[in-house]
This record gives sequence, C-alpha cells and structure tokens, in this order.
Amino acid sequence: MSFVTKSPWIIHYDATSCNGCDIEILASLTPMYDIERFGIINTGNPKHADVLLLSGSVNEQSKKVMLNIYNQMPNPKVVIAIGACACTGGIFRECYNVQGGVDKILPVDVYIPGCAVRPEALIDGVVKALGILEEKRKAYCGK
Repeated sequence: MSFVTKSPWIIHYDATSCNGCDIEILASLTPMYDIERFGIINTGNPKHADVLLLSGSVNEQSKKVMLNIYNQMPNPKVVIAIGACACTGGIFRECYNVQGGVDKILPVDVYIPGCAVRPEALIDGVVKALGILEEKRKAYCGK
C-alpha cells in the first residue's frame, strides 16, 4: 500500500440489491476486518470520493442516481461492482425492469463477484482498485 499518496475516500450506492452485499460492506468496516487500516475513509459526499462502490443491478431509477453520483466525483475515479447483481444483473437479470450490471451504465474498473460478497473479497477488490486509482492519478496529473 506504499503506492497510495493520500487516503482514498469511498462512497457506496446500493442500486437494487437484496442488501446482502451491503451487510458485508458494513462488516468490512468493523474491527474484525477493518478496511480503514488501509487509510480508506467512507464518505457520503460524492464530491470528496475517489472510489465508487456499487451493489445491486441497474434499473431505470437507479441508473439516474448512479450517473449523478459518478458525474459529481472528481477525476480520477474508480468504480467497483460488488456482488453478482452489480457484475451481471444476478438472479434478477431476467426481470422486466433490470437492465443488467453496472457496466451497462458506467465504466467498471474492478469486479468483485459473489452472492453475497465476502468481506475478504471486498477488501482485496478495494486494494486492487487503489492500485488502479494511483495509475489513473499518474496519467491524469502527468507524473
């Protein structure tokens, strides 16, 4: 983790999930897993966020909110699809109102499959995303 130059801030949006992945995201913040040991800070303001965590499949209502959050985030930014629903639409992919996974709407940098995703997998995916974020920062800033 020595490549991270500042504490990355994450924002989480639950599109249309069963909340299984959301519970695991919260579990990763507990002392048992402690994702904050990597310097990660959870924020509620997209204007401060570097990493967007998305859980759940995409429908017409969640699509607008996801785009709004994504567009408010400063560049460079990283998007993580968490769980089977966010990756592919999951068990809901054949429903009339589901458009698919997050990658139908936004450019996804890291996919973390699972139903529900385990905190260990989530932490591993976030660490991978931080490496991608640092590469994007270097390309964006020209360093």
